[in-house]
Amino acid sequence: MKYISDAFKYRREELEQLVKDPENEEYYCETEEEAQFVLEDKDEYIAANVFYVPKEARYEYIMANARRSDIGKLIDDAMDLIERENPKQLRGVLPKVYTKAPLDPHTLGEIVNLIGSINFGKNEELDVLGRVYEYFLSEFARKEGKRGGEFFTPSSVVKLLVEMIQPLHGRVFDPCCGSGGMFVQSICFVEAHAGKKGYISIYGQESNPTTYRLCKMNLAIRGIEADIRLGNSFTDDQFKDLRADYILANPPFNDSAWGADRLANDVRWKYGLPPDSNANYAWIQHFIYHLAPKGVAGFVLANGSMTTSNNAEYEIRKRIIEDNLVDCMVALPPQLFYTTGIPACLWFIRKGRETKEILFIDARKMGVMIDRTHRELTDEEIQKIAQTYHNWRNKNGYEDVKGFCASVPVEVVAQNDYVLAPGRYVGVEETQEDDIPFEEKMAELTEKLYQQMKEARRLDEIIKANLEELGYGE
Repeated sequence: MKYISDAFKYRREELEQLVKDPENEEYYCETEEEAQFVLEDKDEYIAANVFYVPKEARYEYIMANARRSDIGKLIDDAMDLIERENPKQLRGVLPKVYTKAPLDPHTLGEIVNLIGSINFGKNEELDVLGRVYEYFLSEFARKEGKRGGEFFTPSSVVKLLVEMIQPLHGRVFDPCCGSGGMFVQSICFVEAHAGKKGYISIYGQESNPTTYRLCKMNLAIRGIEADIRLGNSFTDDQFKDLRADYILANPPFNDSAWGADRLANDVRWKYGLPPDSNANYAWIQHFIYHLAPKGVAGFVLANGSMTTSNNAEYEIRKRIIEDNLVDCMVALPPQLFYTTGIPACLWFIRKGRETKEILFIDARKMGVMIDRTHRELTDEEIQKIAQTYHNWRNKNGYEDVKGFCASVPVEVVAQNDYVLAPGRYVGVEETQEDDIPFEEKMAELTEKLYQQMKEARRLDEIIKANLEELGYGE
């Protein structure tokens, strides 16, 4: 609420200057009545990508009434007013829980005044607010594990997906969008390449109502316009006619009972009906169905999706490969995800491919530990993987590297029973020989071992002497 109010205030101040400027033919007002009409014109705020805030919902009004006993109700009413004035982005998103919050009115009023000392609204503050919001999402996901991580994909994985498919222009779709991290990173990518937010159109669907609201809020505080809809992507596809240029997704791993019995004849299962025991290949075909003729999809799945021998899944994978849709496979290092310890991989599906080869990248040895249980890909590693992919696609100096990457003809993949695990094709990393004869190396290591054993005996004697001084000798 404070951020929305401040953004409104800054835009209002801009308009106040414009209506007073005689040289500005578009905005100059001769009377106070005309000026007030412009200052309260909702369209003037929407045009600047700012939410319109009614007087009773502006933060200065809330602060002026912070000492009232019904301050909780005032806040809830303000949230409701803001939603009603901006239904497209905020309907059902803002929390209205302060009337019944377990806080006495005095404490809640002090919190209102404390937050009132923070200024938001300018671009730099907006960026900080977005990063703070992402920080709390990631911290909640980390501490809650599987329950908290269902809506959050680690930022290094999102960055890698975006760097690989490079969504600069067109329609971006995520049918299991969680808190919207894929969209935020896509916008960051566009802006980093001198583009504007409007260069891409964003579409998303989420089945969890709470996560849906998190996504709407995440995008709203960053000024990102998007069409986000609530519903199950399998049984209630909200975008049946959408054909996206880019699909980015991290669907639930190995989901069961996803509704195969109700969707047996669905048009999306071009390559075969996926088993109800595992939704992985339902997601893959859902992505393919929603791709434009030259579209590309990058998504996360459990490693088992690359090698499964389940009859239905094997046949689907075989047909997808034979239809020349698989562009690249990346094996990820362990411990990247808060949700699960299951090893994961990245699939890249591209329609309209000309090459008859698939790029395999084995990144299992990459990443650095950020705490005892979680790993993260570094920016340098992300660039190495992404640049390898783009060099391969653009035929720009790409070469196979043993243990890391290999470009493999589709017929060779067929000979390997359509297995898509990079480890099957990239080989073993070459180790540099040090050219030291075995006898010389063994003598050096033995000498070092004896020195360490001698030092260990010396330390044992010191420890023994210290214990005897303390009266704990043998």
